[in-house]
Amino acid sequence: MLSSAGLQTILLLVMSNIFMTFAWYGHLKFKEYDWFSNLSLFFVILISWGIAFFEYCFMIPANKIGFRENGGPFSLVELKVLQEVITLVIFMIFTIVFFKTETLKPNHFIGFIFLILAVYFIFKK
Repeated sequence: MLSSAGLQTILLLVMSNIFMTFAWYGHLKFKEYDWFSNLSLFFVILISWGIAFFEYCFMIPANKIGFRENGGPFSLVELKVLQEVITLVIFMIFTIVFFKTETLKPNHFIGFIFLILAVYFIFKK
């Protein structure tokens, strides 16, 4: 059973990765808006940094709460693997919802299965 700290860590990682995905890839969609398409790369970077600030507001507490040596349930390796899998899940949802021209193919799902297996083996005691 997942502890309160474990659940809190996962929810914070999900929130962090939502902001991270928008900071890293949102500008690719926002270019469709006139006000955004006229911005220089410098201002696009500044906007992305502003969004990424909120990523850090969730990521740092997630790692602090979740890390075993701080009383959390996860080792450093487990935290990293959780973060990577959550990143890919959020990215897949983001891709499907915001980029209708992108398609997920069978090889993407096979790769995702391997990632789930990675989580299984990392957490296996």
